[in-house]
Amino acid sequence: MFLMITKDNKSKVIADNQRSKTDVGSPEVQVGILTARITELTEHLKTHKKDQHSRRGLLQMVGKRKRLLKYLKDSDFDSYSNLVKKLGLRN
Repeated sequence: MFLMITKDNKSKVIADNQRSKTDVGSPEVQVGILTARITELTEHLKTHKKDQHSRRGLLQMVGKRKRLLKYLKDSDFDSYSNLVKKLGLRN
């Protein structure tokens, strides 16, 4: 089983979170892509409970997303709060 998001889903996530028309690497886009991958991997782990290698990858992605959100919070709080609200993170 291949645990990556599809090209169409990734393009949609990028379009939803980009700052400008050519933006594909801003923290907002990276957090959006990581969130999509985390969601997909979480569903995989619900059915494959003993898949420890994927679980480790999931924890690494969660840590990376956390660091990116911290950076965004420190550098541009308005963008951070909009992104958190849009993605449904941190209730």
